[in-house]
Order: sequence, then C-alpha cells, then structure tokens
Amino acid sequence: MKRVFAQCVKELAQFRRDRITLGLAFLLPLLSLFIFGFAIRLESKNIPLVIQDFDRSGLSRTYIERLFATNQFQPARWSPNQPVEEALDHGVAKAAVLIPPEFSRRIKADKQSPVQVLVDGTDANNARVIRNSIQATTNFFLSADGLVDRLEPIKAQIRLWFNPGRKESLYIVPGVYAVVLWIFPSLLAAIAMVREKEKGTILQVYASSLTASELLLGKALAYVLVGLCEALIVMGLGGLIFRVGFAGNPTPLLISTPIYLAVAIMFGLFLGVRSNNQNTAVQGVALIGFLTAFLLSGFIYPLSNIPFPLSLISNIVPARYFIVITRDAFVRGVGWSGIWFDLLMISLIGLLLFNIARRLLSKMQLPY
Repeated sequence: MKRVFAQCVKELAQFRRDRITLGLAFLLPLLSLFIFGFAIRLESKNIPLVIQDFDRSGLSRTYIERLFATNQFQPARWSPNQPVEEALDHGVAKAAVLIPPEFSRRIKADKQSPVQVLVDGTDANNARVIRNSIQATTNFFLSADGLVDRLEPIKAQIRLWFNPGRKESLYIVPGVYAVVLWIFPSLLAAIAMVREKEKGTILQVYASSLTASELLLGKALAYVLVGLCEALIVMGLGGLIFRVGFAGNPTPLLISTPIYLAVAIMFGLFLGVRSNNQNTAVQGVALIGFLTAFLLSGFIYPLSNIPFPLSLISNIVPARYFIVITRDAFVRGVGWSGIWFDLLMISLIGLLLFNIARRLLSKMQLPY
C-alpha cells in the first residue's frame, strides 16, 4: 500500500504543476454543465403558429386565445392575404390553423365544424407535439365553454409524481452529472498514462519492482480524489443554479459516486495503456466514452428507442446505470431498493476494466 500511496502523491504533484490539465479538470466540466443545462430542452416551446380566421366571431377569437394561452405557441408574422401554406413552405411557421367561415354558427347548431390544421412534419417529434397540443387545447376549449354536453364515459385523473412542475432541469441536470463525471476523469487518466510513455518515464516503472496493479491503483486513487473535487463543484453549482436538490436519502449517491469515478478512471487508464500518444487517447475517450455516454445511456433518448444491436452495447455503458442513480437521488428519492442493481453493474464493469488494463500493462513490464 505504501507504493500505491507514493504513486498517488507523485500523480497529484504532476497534476498540480500542469495548468492546462487543471483547466481541463475543472473549467471544462463547468462549461459542459452550463451548456447542457441551459441549451438542452426536450419540450418544444414558442412554436410559431399562423392562424387564418374566416369566421371572425367571438367564439373563434376565444378559440384562438385558448391556443396561445398554452404558452407553447407564439403568433408568426404573416399577412392574412397570403396563403398559410406558404408560411410553412418558407419556414416562417411550424403549424397553421384555418377556421372556416361558419365555425360558430355550426357549433351553436350542434353540428361539426371542421378546423384545418397544417403541421410541418420535417421534425417528426415536434410535429407530434404540435398535433397533440392543438388536439388537447381544442378538447379543453369545447368542455370549458360548455359546448360538449355529453358525459364522457371515462375520464382519467392524472397526477404527476416526482416532478409535478415538469421542470426539465430535474431530468437534464442529473444526467449531465453522469456524463461529465464519466468524460473528464477518464480523459485525465488517459492523458496521464500516455504522458508516461511520451516522456519515457514508463520505462522506469517497467524496470522497477512496482507491479501493474500498484501502478494502476496509485494513478486511480489520485484521479479519484480529483474526480471527487469535480463532483463537488459540478453538483454544488448545479444545485445552486438549477435548484436541483436531494429528493431523499443521499447515501446511495455518496457511495456510488466514488465507485463510478473509479470506473471512469479505469476506462481512461485502459485507453492510455492501449494508446501511444495523447491524440489517440483523447480521440478514444471522445469517440468511445463521450458518444456512448451521450447517446446510449438514456441521458436524452429513452433506452427503449435504441435499436438492436446497439441496445446490447448500452448494457456495458456505466453512465447508463449512474444516470439512474443520480435521477433517483435528485428526482425520485426511492433509495437503495431502486438503485442496488445499477451500482452492482457499475462495480462489475469497473473490475472488468481493471483486469484488462492490468493484464495489458503486465505484458509490457520486464520480469522482476
């Protein structure tokens, strides 16, 4: 253990002297937190909408007010003398509503009054949101104004658990924690390992009595400490800026975070052992680490939407399991009963990465 601690102290000393690495360790995670936290929005808002009202009655104006009262649409600038189809063609609006001339008269006569809705389907997800929103607003308009007398046989009473205010930050920011704490600690560890090769100091390690396990554990311990500092800064600022606080017992997160950081660093050390220069190591972390953590972890896209065989790869992405832990800690608050399996998977993947890196490094060492 003395040699492990000595290696840890040596790594921390080298880390402290390198200003570029210090900036990489602390500034980039904060920038990533701000960019992801403020820029990523899954719910479409301020959708430009064009309305052409041929009825010009009090009822049609009330219907139009209902549409814009949702705060999901905003009126697009378009001349009423021009066809609304051109507004969609030119990209001025994402949807258009055409109210027919006898709209109010037919409704008061208990007759159907079809309203034409044109939706730009270029973005299929956005088109689905627009369609559902206009449909729901129309149903609410009919029921609120007493235009539907028939009692609905089934009426769902919907309650939103865990996030009743539908704050997107409660979904995005805990996921950002998992992505940031996977990318940057692994990047630091990969660069640290490759730097030993580029400077030639790895040869001294090969010729010494220091084993591959001791070298890896010493480096991992040093960067776990750095990663914990990153976690405190990122989660602390995330809580202050986005108002994301603990929803329940914080113990599962406090125990899982160091383990997750150790796995991320083992991944970086594995890439560092396999790489011969820093460019290769950085590209490996960016390609393998970032893309899988961003796209195959459930950070933005549901895991059920990942097609086969990419869905198999998502099973060995540690960020997938840590996102469940962070979202449980900051949103659901279920505790150990909801995250024990995810922590187990993170630990197993970490042991696998450690053994692979140890064997690769052992083959390079001279027999002692």
